[in-house]
Amino acid sequence: MKIDHLVVNVDAYIQEDKERIADIESIGLPYMPKWGKGTKGFKVSNLWIGKEYFEFVRIKAKDGGGWVQEWTTQYLSGHRGLIGFALEVEYIEDIYHKLRSQSVDVTPPEPLRFRWFFNLLTKTMPWRNAYLPGFTGVPFQFFLQQMNDEKARKFMEQYMVPNSQDQGISGISEVIIHGALTADDIRIICALFDDYEQNGGSITIRLGAQRIRFVNAGDYKVEVLLTCSNPLYAGKEIDIHNLHIRNT
Repeated sequence: MKIDHLVVNVDAYIQEDKERIADIESIGLPYMPKWGKGTKGFKVSNLWIGKEYFEFVRIKAKDGGGWVQEWTTQYLSGHRGLIGFALEVEYIEDIYHKLRSQSVDVTPPEPLRFRWFFNLLTKTMPWRNAYLPGFTGVPFQFFLQQMNDEKARKFMEQYMVPNSQDQGISGISEVIIHGALTADDIRIICALFDDYEQNGGSITIRLGAQRIRFVNAGDYKVEVLLTCSNPLYAGKEIDIHNLHIRNT
C-alpha cells in the first residue's frame, strides 16, 4: 500500500488564472491545467510528482458530468480542499473483504466510468476503486485503487507529464492531517492500516518510505511534504485552499 494521489476540490482560478499557475510552477511543480480528463460537467487537472500526483477537480455542472456523485454534491455545497485520498494497493479484493469483516462500509471494487461526448460514449478507466466511508471529523475519505495490470500502469505513466521529478522533486513523502477525528474515524483508520502508532492525540501510519499523520487540532488543514533534492526549490511552499504543499 502506498500514497497514490490526492483529490482536491478547487475553484476555477486554480486552473485558469495565469498568475496562480505561475505561483505553482515557481516552487518547481510544472503545471499544465488544460491537460487532463473532463466532460461538460467536470474538469480535472493533474500535478504530477514522480509517480504520485494531485488531482485538482472543478465541477462545472450540477450533475457533475459523471464525476463521483458524493464529491460533486460536496463541491456544490462549498467544499474546497482535499476530498479523496487515494491509496494504491495490490490486492484490492482482499482488503475489501478484510474491511467488511470489521464492519467498515467500503464499496465493492469497481472501475471509474464517466459519460462524455454529449453522454453518447462511456469512458472506463483501467483501474478499480473501492471507497471507504467519509470521515465525520475531517471532510475527506480514503479510497483504494488498483491498476488492472502492469500494461495499464505503463500506459498511464506515459501521461504523467510534465513531471516535477525533472526538477528534482520526486514524490510525496508525508501527508499531515490536522483536525479532530471522531471515535468512528479512528476505528476506520485502525481497520485500514496495519502499521500505525497512536500517541496521545496523534496517529502515525507508515507506508514504506511514506507516512500519513493525523494530528489532533481544532482547525482543519492538510500539509503535504514533497521529497526535493534540488536546492533551487528546497523549502519552497504554496497554499491551495486549505492544502499546504512544501518541498523538503
